[in-house]
Amino acid sequence: MLTFVTLLAAASATVPTALAHGGVLSYSWSGQWYWGWQPYNSATGQTTIQRPWSTYNPIQDATLSTIACNDDGTSPSLQQTATVAAGTAITAYWNQIWPHAQGPMLTYLANCGGSTCSGVNANSLKWFKIDQAGLLSGTVYNGTWGSGQMINQNSSWTTTIPSTVPSGNYLIRFETIAIHSTPAQFYPECAQISITGSGSLAPTSAQLVSFPGAYSNSDPGIDIDIYSTAAQTQTTYVIPGPPLYGSSSSGSGTTASASTSTSVASHSSSSSTAAASSSSAAAAGTVAQYGQCGGTGYTGATSCIAPYTCTYSSAYYSQCL
Repeated sequence: MLTFVTLLAAASATVPTALAHGGVLSYSWSGQWYWGWQPYNSATGQTTIQRPWSTYNPIQDATLSTIACNDDGTSPSLQQTATVAAGTAITAYWNQIWPHAQGPMLTYLANCGGSTCSGVNANSLKWFKIDQAGLLSGTVYNGTWGSGQMINQNSSWTTTIPSTVPSGNYLIRFETIAIHSTPAQFYPECAQISITGSGSLAPTSAQLVSFPGAYSNSDPGIDIDIYSTAAQTQTTYVIPGPPLYGSSSSGSGTTASASTSTSVASHSSSSSTAAASSSSAAAAGTVAQYGQCGGTGYTGATSCIAPYTCTYSSAYYSQCL
């Protein structure tokens, strides 16, 4: 039997080479694999958990109506939905080898508010961010980025659905933003999932955004010249979008630093402010739920407040779960 990696490589080989871009081709979790939409094939008969999209070319305007899911927001007649338990790690696979190593990785959820997401337009939903990774080390000009880490992970990105997310029908939105050029290049795709579990923590109003609306073309993390003189010594980067779900931050965006990181999901977001907030409720010498407890360059507390344990996510980040 062919391995999934072999099948993925074969699928990637069918991508028109002139485009040199791409998107999310498939997903996996709990030993199950789900092929994504095939944008250059006929839509007739296609059935998948992923929302349809038509081109591997990037979106280069943050205000376009296609920014939610790289499409018009609608679902096809044969749309599928997959069930996933809260607390499960979901991996999204891009075409290999992803060519853009500079920029953030982001994952969002949107509750469709009913018995299904089919027929619900993605542009009408409120989204909250559950995972992000910006500048992980070095400078804006010559550093390691979330997208570079994605490339090093076989062009894949894994996000854990927080165990506190309420059950229901959701769209999950994986996105990478390439900032090697101006304007920036957005690559978002969405899939339909039904989340099960007993979570009860709803996102706050400050954590909810619309697409379009979540980003502007003038955001500092989007309107950025990574080749400028200033970028050669700059070690912070403002990740676009709202505060992370589960955080206590009320501002928009997160300042990413090469020396600190935090997240409510499975990857680093790099924010000294968020790190302080997430651990403020913990007793002395311990870290609260979702707080950082390890990772490259991390110098803070490493023991979690009961009943949470310090859980490894990557070389850059461990958190209390």
